[in-house]
Amino acid sequence: MKPIQVTIDDALLDRLDNDSEVIARGRSAVVREALAAYLTTRHARAIAEAYKRGYAGGPDTELAGWADEGTWPDE
Repeated sequence: MKPIQVTIDDALLDRLDNDSEVIARGRSAVVREALAAYLTTRHARAIAEAYKRGYAGGPDTELAGWADEGTWPDE
């Protein structure tokens, strides 16, 4: 692991340091977990946005107009 320096305002730091999980696990562990959750959420949102852009015209735009061209074989 690599140490980093982060600036946090006093009120937020007080809230962090008074949290029971932070007291039990340590500041760094909780901040690492929060950052990992943030990045996971961002990644999921980016994927969802890519799907939205990809299907913006609807899932069938590529095949529009072809519905009546196919026929089912008679049995």
